[in-house]
Amino acid sequence: MEQILDLSVILPIKSAITRDFADFFDKAIKSLKNQQLGFKELIIVHSSEENLVNHLKSYDFENLKVVLVQYKETPNYSEQINLGVKKAKGKYVSFFEFDDEYATIWFKNVQKYIDVYPQVDAFLPLVIDVDEKNAFNGFTNEATFAANMTSEIGILTNETLLSYQNFQTSGMIIKKQIIEDFGGFKKSIKLTFGYELFLRLTYNNVRIMTIPKIGYKHMNMRDGGIFWNYKNGSEVMTENEVKFWIESAKKECYFTQDRDIKYVATEN
Repeated sequence: MEQILDLSVILPIKSAITRDFADFFDKAIKSLKNQQLGFKELIIVHSSEENLVNHLKSYDFENLKVVLVQYKETPNYSEQINLGVKKAKGKYVSFFEFDDEYATIWFKNVQKYIDVYPQVDAFLPLVIDVDEKNAFNGFTNEATFAANMTSEIGILTNETLLSYQNFQTSGMIIKKQIIEDFGGFKKSIKLTFGYELFLRLTYNNVRIMTIPKIGYKHMNMRDGGIFWNYKNGSEVMTENEVKFWIESAKKECYFTQDRDIKYVATEN
């Protein structure tokens, strides 16, 4: 029997009306089809928008096992991800976006690291960030390899997060049990929900390792995306705005009554 990664990929989609949706979606799905190591299932948590539903039902996913889950309320990235985790049958889950792409080696590399580092709970890819024209913007998650940035090279620590916030959850492969035990994304955190999750996990000694190979391409500037209003200086996120969202994440990572969670955080 062919080996596969025991993984459920979770893809939340809000709308198919945005410009170039079909092209972005096709490239994203091809990056899954072309993986050098197979995986268990793709769970698409989508809105009830008619264009999107029709597109998904008619799309040729070929040999991928696809589970379509309709999110019937107002689309919300965090809640769609959390619903996908509940539906997932894989030991691991990964968070994907319709305008992003996995490197073809990513799942195969993660399996190799799982075999060598079974004590690690989550693996981060080196992320290459691009705009909607595919122009290079920078890298994310590479800071775990920077001198004096973290106490253990390659490992994302709480101390690192408190001084540096640029880490990406998209493309991450994490044990489903960890998300269930420590809670998923928090919907009230608009811009730093990934940062809040990382804080919550690292406060509780979850082992998060960055694999030192590019594993994911992330489009961080796209029409309809979270940061689109700030593109090219058309609007400027003020220093106070940035500080507000970062400080909100730092405070709210301790709260336990606002989501299904099984832990009590203790400050280091």
